[in-house]
Amino acid sequence: MKTRFALSLFLLFATPIGAYAAPAAVAVSPAALTLAQAQALMLVHSRDLLAAQRNVEAAQATELSAAARPNPQISLNTTSINPHNFGAGSWSDKQIDTILRVDQVIERGDKRDLRIKTAQALTTASTADLADAQRQQLIALYNAFYDVAYAQGKIKLTADAANLALQGQKKAELRLAAGDIAASEVANIRVDTLRAQNDAEQAVADASNARIALAYMLGLDGSASAISVVSDWPQPASTLTPVDLTAIINRRADVQAAQARVEAARQYKELARSQRTRDISVGLQAEHYPGQTDNTMGLGISFPLLLGNNYEGDIRNAEVALSAAEDNLAKTQALATGELQRAQALLSSSQARLLRYQTDLLPSARRAMDAAEFGFANGAISAVDLLDARRTWRAIQLEALGAQSDYARAQHSWQTLTTQN
Repeated sequence: MKTRFALSLFLLFATPIGAYAAPAAVAVSPAALTLAQAQALMLVHSRDLLAAQRNVEAAQATELSAAARPNPQISLNTTSINPHNFGAGSWSDKQIDTILRVDQVIERGDKRDLRIKTAQALTTASTADLADAQRQQLIALYNAFYDVAYAQGKIKLTADAANLALQGQKKAELRLAAGDIAASEVANIRVDTLRAQNDAEQAVADASNARIALAYMLGLDGSASAISVVSDWPQPASTLTPVDLTAIINRRADVQAAQARVEAARQYKELARSQRTRDISVGLQAEHYPGQTDNTMGLGISFPLLLGNNYEGDIRNAEVALSAAEDNLAKTQALATGELQRAQALLSSSQARLLRYQTDLLPSARRAMDAAEFGFANGAISAVDLLDARRTWRAIQLEALGAQSDYARAQHSWQTLTTQN
């Protein structure tokens, strides 16, 4: 029993445990997938969460093992057998000495109680790991979801740009036929049209890759090509709401899991020390020998002499495990602090960047492109100037879409980091 319990403790200390109780199956259409629907699908089909469920089951099994008491042992022995004088009659009349014995180990030093406390602390850690696993999966889902949303928007922008370039090329060819424009300028416009078409085709390929990544998380591997997300882009706020980072860190699931493992290691150290409190084995036996009028009874007690092993190594290993758990807690708190600070900085910068595109860059680039189109149509500017304006407009549109996607990821990630326990 001690060997099984020690092996279970090793696995639990060595591997962070996640727990997950799968909700009921969710039926949604991949052709119009909202973020809420994607979250529901992820909770059901995430392979990482399903694997974490096996870990919590192992923690629960370890708790059962920890509460188990030593089993009694029963033995039946025969002695004083003389093959030359076996005796007549039934088996009970044979000239043999028969002993029936029952032995029971009685644990001392609160070993069972310490095992239970250790296992309970690890179960607490596994419960906290559940929330942490869900937090990590949610953040990964936001990234994958908005990758698809960005890719869909990029397809539309690049397709519109390719159509606009083709229309401009046709107009330029008409002007060339009328002798109103040089052939070299038309050639430049044709090259730009081909580039725009290549960008549109590449956007389709990028969207396919993004859909495959999202489909894996949602268990829709066979329907990846049919996935189309309905993105409700969050709008940037004018200011960020201040938060108490210290309080957030203290209630983070990964920090709570590390704290629970420190407590488990502390209880395990006491369990290792309790091995120096000797367990005793009590035995009761009944003896039968033919010829005696009555059966005889016997009682025995045994306990180990700590002459060869005083469990110094086990105690030292438990102390090292406690120090390692405390080091891991400090590391987890530091990593949590850094993650929150980075997330806060990313949210602030992405918010400012998106506002800049929405209020300044996009309107300015649009006005510049419209002016260039009008000027080229009336012979006021060259094709080179027109192409520069078009490229700038396309680039600004894609950058603005990227800024919108980055802000959506940052905003949802920040909300998850600051609200989930």
